[in-house]
Amino acid sequence: MSKPILLLNCGSSSVKYQVIDAESEAVMAIGLIQRIGEDEGTIDHSVGSEKYSQQRAFPDHRIALQQMAAMFAEYGPELKDVVAVGHRCVHGGERFRETTVIDESVIAAMQELIPLAPLHNPPGIAGIEAARAQLPDVKHVAIFDTAFFATLPPQAYTYAIDTDIAKRYGIRKYGFHGTSHSYVSKQAAAFLEKDYSQINQIVAHLGNGASISAIQGGVAVDTSMGLTPLAGLVMGTRSGDVDPGLHGFLAAQAQMSLAEVNTFLNNKSGMQGLSGVNDFRDLEKLIAAGDERAKLAMDVYVRRLLTYVGSYMAVLGGVDVLTFTAGVGENSPDVREKLVRALEPWGFILDPKANQERSKQPRRISTVDSPVTVLVVPTNEELAMARETLAAIS
Repeated sequence: MSKPILLLNCGSSSVKYQVIDAESEAVMAIGLIQRIGEDEGTIDHSVGSEKYSQQRAFPDHRIALQQMAAMFAEYGPELKDVVAVGHRCVHGGERFRETTVIDESVIAAMQELIPLAPLHNPPGIAGIEAARAQLPDVKHVAIFDTAFFATLPPQAYTYAIDTDIAKRYGIRKYGFHGTSHSYVSKQAAAFLEKDYSQINQIVAHLGNGASISAIQGGVAVDTSMGLTPLAGLVMGTRSGDVDPGLHGFLAAQAQMSLAEVNTFLNNKSGMQGLSGVNDFRDLEKLIAAGDERAKLAMDVYVRRLLTYVGSYMAVLGGVDVLTFTAGVGENSPDVREKLVRALEPWGFILDPKANQERSKQPRRISTVDSPVTVLVVPTNEELAMARETLAAIS
């Protein structure tokens, strides 16, 4: 018997959605609503090979989800068959350490956490409230990006600042992309036919947003993102790690406000700031054409990756598997090659032919005799959300 689950990922001006049969894990429908709050938006709805699109205004998330329901009513599948709704929620703070069935107290707690994720939690809450109004008779479940990293030990999540201030405002490392890191690390263990609890893994989620994690015997013990998703690796438009004094320096020397500095570091830095592009396909074209800025951007990107892998090897006391995932991790042989070649003295031996192969399936890109196994495992956060939702309502 099928168990369709509706999955929602609500941003400030968009809603991504899927319906997945939690029994067969088949995708039944997929859609995207864009430009919520603007004069005109779009909704794209796909069922199998059939694609449907409409243009209209979506003043808010409530209207957007009403139109989503109308698309399901007209083109299928039937929303009345949905057994639960899973919501991607970015920040669960210290309270939400696992996937949680939503009630009024959960929504109230998420509202209290808005200062930790002012860009992400408000639209997430708006999507939850709109979806509960649209589908009031099924359970709604919150899947938190931060939950997988709730296992970090204090020495990993504690910042060296005044402890009273840190406790009062919830200042600590939380980590993000947890759903992806959890899914990919489990898929890696299954691919290798290894016990998840018996191997040490490093997972590099490399997309426009990027993070890396250290997973010791199935337990996350460190990750690169911190209080916010700005920390850690170099990203498409985010700087990743910089000197904390940069904020004060830019305020004093460039007369930038705090809001301007945050915009600068989140939207105008990273690969965009270094090279002028944030898409790695464009970056690689620039490098091939001899662009020195683009070459330096790639070198900075890989160097930051290298320092994190090296530190996580020490934290783990040795690593069995390094896995690449997400848009860049899955599709850039150049990034993978540069990193793995740099790690060769520590037992990472690349298979150049395997590294060049393109596939949507998990695959090994290290040689059969490589002391450390290197994999590429496509992430599937929606499937992971469906599994989490089914487990929560069961």
